[in-house]
Amino acid sequence: MKPRIAGVAGLVVALLAGGWLVARPQPDAAADKGKAVAEESVRDRWPDARIVDTPGRLPDGRAYTPWYHLDAETSVGTALTDDGAQLRLLVRPPTGDPRELMRVPVSTNPQFNGFTADGDNLYWMVSTGDVATAPTLHTANWRTGAPATLLTADTGDVIFYNSQYDLLVAEGRVRWAASRPEARATELRSIPVAGGAVQIEPLDGTYAPSAWPWVTSAGSGQSGNVELRNVRDGRRVAVPGSPSELVTCAPAWCRVLVLGSAGQPARTDLMRPDGTGRLRMAGGGTAAAVLDVALLDRWEILSMTAPLTGNAPAAAGNLKVLLFDAGADRSVVLASGAATVQARGPVVWWSTGDNEATTLHALDLRTLT
Repeated sequence: MKPRIAGVAGLVVALLAGGWLVARPQPDAAADKGKAVAEESVRDRWPDARIVDTPGRLPDGRAYTPWYHLDAETSVGTALTDDGAQLRLLVRPPTGDPRELMRVPVSTNPQFNGFTADGDNLYWMVSTGDVATAPTLHTANWRTGAPATLLTADTGDVIFYNSQYDLLVAEGRVRWAASRPEARATELRSIPVAGGAVQIEPLDGTYAPSAWPWVTSAGSGQSGNVELRNVRDGRRVAVPGSPSELVTCAPAWCRVLVLGSAGQPARTDLMRPDGTGRLRMAGGGTAAAVLDVALLDRWEILSMTAPLTGNAPAAAGNLKVLLFDAGADRSVVLASGAATVQARGPVVWWSTGDNEATTLHALDLRTLT
């Protein structure tokens, strides 16, 4: 069956990541203005920060789209074959030619989702346009570029949130979540890293995976209690609801989208799951750029749209990307004129330029000390 894919921009981030609402007094108009937009850059703040730049096209001339970064220099992504009939999954190292892991006919409308790595082993799912066919789970040694191995096609009704937790490795197993909408239930599915039988752990209610062994309640933004739930020791962290805020949580931090009197975004905050340590990150014109909250329990990726100026082509990017440091309670500019931005774990990457001259950029957040 076709996987469910959740969006991740603006309000949709909060709605699909959890739809969480946290009780708090209504914000006043002056407070809703939020913080001033940052002007200091990452390199101003951290002169030794290393941002890796690579061409948006491969040596064979095909456009390359990175979907996952193993580090700032090594990515996993897709590109068409010379004849355009196949979509290749490639490991792109810092030097040398890309290594092909698999290829899928374009006629099947393939999608690659849920990348994760454990040492030299890379795991991912592949789905097609056939709604009756479940995604397939594959693995390969990314370092050697050996051909992919099928682990299982018994994946269920997988939901992809465009999160680093869509697929994860923990306790020697590859793990993901599948939906049972008819029963308003969630299946936590897993398989040994080397393959074997799929194990299913049912959960009453709808949940999204978070940092293992936590899951988060997933809803559609309605008011009411939500929770973080530890599926190993049974702990539950309840967050009471209020219609004035939408909250997305991980075990360490929650992102709060504060709504104005007309329901419009007024500002974005960060707080601990118990409501303490609240930090104001940005005003209503700035939104979360990625779904996952507080990468490495510290960094938030934010973006705002700026008008194109001068002779910039229509295809050029107009995103200003900000990096909020929860440890210092301040934002710096990561990029201007970005067209796309993504992040997984310690690496954030973005693109600049137009379709003919795209440049890809990546930063390992662990280098910011």
